[in-house]
Amino acid sequence: MNDPFASRSHEKMKEVLLYPDAPGPAEHYYMIRGGSMKGNITVWESGTVGPKGKGEYIKTYGHYHVDDLPEIYWTLAGEGLALLQKRVEENGEPANDRIEEFKVIPVSAGHELHIESGWGHLVVNTGSTHLVTKDDSPVAGIGDSASMPTHADYKPVQAMGGFAYFVVEHGGAPALVRNPRYKEVLKQDLAGLEVLG
Repeated sequence: MNDPFASRSHEKMKEVLLYPDAPGPAEHYYMIRGGSMKGNITVWESGTVGPKGKGEYIKTYGHYHVDDLPEIYWTLAGEGLALLQKRVEENGEPANDRIEEFKVIPVSAGHELHIESGWGHLVVNTGSTHLVTKDDSPVAGIGDSASMPTHADYKPVQAMGGFAYFVVEHGGAPALVRNPRYKEVLKQDLAGLEVLG
């Protein structure tokens, strides 16, 4: 049986951070994996990585699902933002650097987030306390691990150095910075957040 506990280190998160050379917490978030039967719990640290007053909020790495697999996230404590993005299909293959649609969805305790198949997703802790969620992703197959489960594809996010936008602190509140590695975002709902130059 696999160890159900995993954490995502600062060293690993550097691959997808706006400020990869800035210091950060030793571990950005922690996961307890129970799979479809028990559910999965994720706990985020609070704070930012980068220059004081404009650092990037602590987030999950972000991934796409390998198969036709919807997912539900229930926010148990704290507050944050879920970032969802769907890639443009070119000749039946997803284009990592072109986004068909991008959404920012505020989440807080009691919120239920439904993620449709084909959407990449990550969650950002914009509050001053831990952010805690439960989800129903399956982690039960041979070769699965709590750290990098086989149903999730992290490579497209790693290749682009993160999602289409980074969430940063600006004037004490969340704002967005565009990731220049993406060629285009065709449709977006930014939940009223300011996009910084």
